[in-house]
Amino acid sequence: AQDRFITVASTTSTEASGLFDHILPMFEAETGIEVRVVAQGTGQALETGRRGDADVVFVHSRPAEDAFVADGHGVKRFDVMYNDFIFVGPADDPAGIKGGTDAVAALQAIAEAEAVFASRGDDSGTHQAELRLWTEAGIEPEGAWYRELGSGMGATLNTAAELPAYAMTDRGTWLSFANRGPLEIVVEGDERLFNPSGVILVSPQQHPHVKAEDGQAFIDWLVSEEGQAAIASYTIGGEQLFFPNADPAGA
Repeated sequence: AQDRFITVASTTSTEASGLFDHILPMFEAETGIEVRVVAQGTGQALETGRRGDADVVFVHSRPAEDAFVADGHGVKRFDVMYNDFIFVGPADDPAGIKGGTDAVAALQAIAEAEAVFASRGDDSGTHQAELRLWTEAGIEPEGAWYRELGSGMGATLNTAAELPAYAMTDRGTWLSFANRGPLEIVVEGDERLFNPSGVILVSPQQHPHVKAEDGQAFIDWLVSEEGQAAIASYTIGGEQLFFPNADPAGA
């Protein structure tokens, strides 16, 4: 029984927020199934799933998730939870965007001011969302002001605090991030910053070694009333980090 485990490829932001430390002991106590998390950017996590090196992927880039299922790498996508992205930046706000609610206008102002922007640059869900916003802004970010780091969310925020620089982050990681230095939230509330997370069983047809039964048990628990309550109960400083929105039928 001690060897009963599944491997879940998930995002650095989901892990860095502390969510897994909160919910996995509940699942493991109930089922006896250990969950071993490989924390990567969403792009890398989906690639891990494509190779069959994980049983489940738990990520947050809907277009990439839909493609993963459509291409036969995953069985079905289930909504699990959501939070939102925010822009953080130095308190002196060189781009003059503080208090804004328009993410695209904020990026246009950052580019015009050539204010330093720290991008994850790692094909993560956060990075993919950021690139979609730059495209919507009509800007191809380049130059000394645009720093592509190839880092996870926590490391990117550390760099942004040191430079200091603007950055786009999920709210969960920000709430759990202690080393804020001069950074503060500057833009939030744009519906384009909505950040849903989905969970997908890796295809046992493509990879017969996938632990389909135990992997599906984890998915079923996440979208169950108990799993959703566990997600909702995770708070830092009285603030809820993730909001359950399970689709038990899968979508």
